[in-house]
Amino acid sequence: MKKLAIAMLLAFLALSMVVGQTAKNQSGKTIKVRYICLVKGIPYFDPIIEGMKNAVEAAGGIYQETAPDQSDATAQIPLIEAAIQDGVDVICLSPSSPDALNATLDKARAKGIKVLCVNDDITGYETHRDGAVLSANYDQLGIDSFEAFAKLMKYKGDFVVLSSKTDTPFQNNQIAIYKKLLPKYKNLKLVQVLYGNDEATKSLTEAEAAIEKYPNLAGIMSPTSVGVIAAAQAVENAGRQNKMVVYGTGTPGQCKDFLMSGALSGAMLWDTKRTGEVGGLVAVALATGKLTLKSGTSFVAGKYGKTDILAMNKMYAGPPLEFNKGNVDDYKF
Repeated sequence: MKKLAIAMLLAFLALSMVVGQTAKNQSGKTIKVRYICLVKGIPYFDPIIEGMKNAVEAAGGIYQETAPDQSDATAQIPLIEAAIQDGVDVICLSPSSPDALNATLDKARAKGIKVLCVNDDITGYETHRDGAVLSANYDQLGIDSFEAFAKLMKYKGDFVVLSSKTDTPFQNNQIAIYKKLLPKYKNLKLVQVLYGNDEATKSLTEAEAAIEKYPNLAGIMSPTSVGVIAAAQAVENAGRQNKMVVYGTGTPGQCKDFLMSGALSGAMLWDTKRTGEVGGLVAVALATGKLTLKSGTSFVAGKYGKTDILAMNKMYAGPPLEFNKGNVDDYKF
């Protein structure tokens, strides 16, 4: 009986050590990871937040999050300044601009804070952050999504692109890919690029105005989760389900009803929760000193396995995913 009691006590102590473990920085303090999202109120980012929070807290770190009220190139600057003042170990950032934040990011790094871009990058200015966890290979996503759109359009007709802001890195890169591919499809015509600022009301207004302005409009391509839903809503409001092609990036949860109604033809994205989890794991490893980002090496991202660290310390969290009426129920985010 005494041996059993001792064994139970040892088991309890071992469990307590696991449950109570905390991730420590180089000063022996519990690490703090703060995620600065692009803007408040966009459902797309919810799984990223959930995944990152789970990863950081499971490691015993402190997870915090914040976001500006409106999407503006400089709106994240005071939030980065606050993170510096609070002495966080890692700033995870979905950047609002490729260059407007750089001086403030340099200030954070000068204080020893690691800066990790998540979901998007400060393309062309990568030296102002330590690394980036991108959801997927966005260049390949741009190619795949536009070719899927072109096929649905039967390779002919007028279309518009409904984007977010004029200077958002991800969307601008996607549009550049569309334009590069256009010469392959001589009967497809891009008539206008619209900007809804990732605001639901403005995006809907822009889409509805385009449908009215261009009587021969056959499709809307939207590389933003706010825009693609607004475009589908505009098509539904106009009663043009199954008559216009709407395609872009969006989560299955957002897209399902519009896919089923025929207002949305399809969407391509990635596992956003996985993006957050991988970002959180990288942040913890950076904060604890267990990871030094170096191109040509790799990082084991928990259950997701090895992730290669590419040029400019860039990593891909996973592969692209395509959603349509037939498979949208297979995904729960």
